[in-house]
Formats: sequence, structure tokens, C-alpha cells
Amino acid sequence: MTEQIKTALTILRRKQVEAATGLSRSTIYQRISAKTFPPAVQLGPRAVGWRRGDIDAWLANPAGYRVESV
Repeated sequence: MTEQIKTALTILRRKQVEAATGLSRSTIYQRISAKTFPPAVQLGPRAVGWRRGDIDAWLANPAGYRVESV
């Protein structure tokens, strides 16, 4: 598997996302609601994470990031 694919498939937990982005928990969830931050992926009944590739895309352009409608 290439390094790019491994990075894209890596799941970050909330504390890791907070550290990478500098955002607080409440700000992350506010931005998810506003569709200006990548949504979390449900990992289990009480666990969520974020795809590393989604967080990297947000970090590349935080002001211009918008969640694409599916």
C-alpha cells in the first residue's frame, strides 16, 4: 500500500484532531454543523474519528472548506 493511501485511510481521534487543527471540541462540532469542517466517522456506539485525508484537506484551506453534499 502506498504512503498516500495509508495516510488517507488513517483515522484520527478527537484529541488528535484538536491538536492538529488547534480547534476546541465545541468549535469542531459547531463547524461540522455549519458544514465548514469534515464530519466525523462513527467507529462504534460511543466512538467517532475523522479520516486523516479529510483533516489534511481542511488544513490546506480552512477558510474555503465546505462539505460536499452527497
